[in-house]
Amino acid sequence: MEKSSYSEEEILQQLRNPKTRREGFAKLVAEYSERLYRQIRKMVLSHDDANDILQEVFIKAWINIDNFRGEAKLSTWLYRIAINESITFLNKLRAQNNVSIDEEDTFLINRLESDTYFDGDEAQKMLQKAILTLPYKQRLVFQMKYFDEMKYEEMSDILGTSVGALKASYHHAVKKIENFLSDHD
Repeated sequence: MEKSSYSEEEILQQLRNPKTRREGFAKLVAEYSERLYRQIRKMVLSHDDANDILQEVFIKAWINIDNFRGEAKLSTWLYRIAINESITFLNKLRAQNNVSIDEEDTFLINRLESDTYFDGDEAQKMLQKAILTLPYKQRLVFQMKYFDEMKYEEMSDILGTSVGALKASYHHAVKKIENFLSDHD
């Protein structure tokens, strides 16, 4: 089945018209669900939690669509919502489980290992463990660049960080991952 062509301008017009808003939103959901799910899943690790957060993202987008001013792309706006919802979820989870920031990587690694939906091999699991040892911002930058092949300019729009700082974060993340993997051979 061929995917229909996506035009952000067309979607925006549909979203701004009360008569076509539902149709436009359905197209938005169809276009971004998979990408947003992957981004959320990389952050929270759990399939079930990622699905729940994805639903929250689209609920927030629906409620706030009238506030979207078009200063950024729709995809950027949706990624911001997804990242913020994921951060909120992780902060609540950490608080509920009395996990300090210093223990967060161990906590997340345990979640990764107990996730029945994780279907990676040992090498993929080691890479995920290495990523989870990174500081939060480096982890996010690494995942967006390495897995999503996102351009630094797009990441800059989403995260509100300069391209130079993002490049430095990615470079540091790669070095830390290399060191982790060589220490765990």
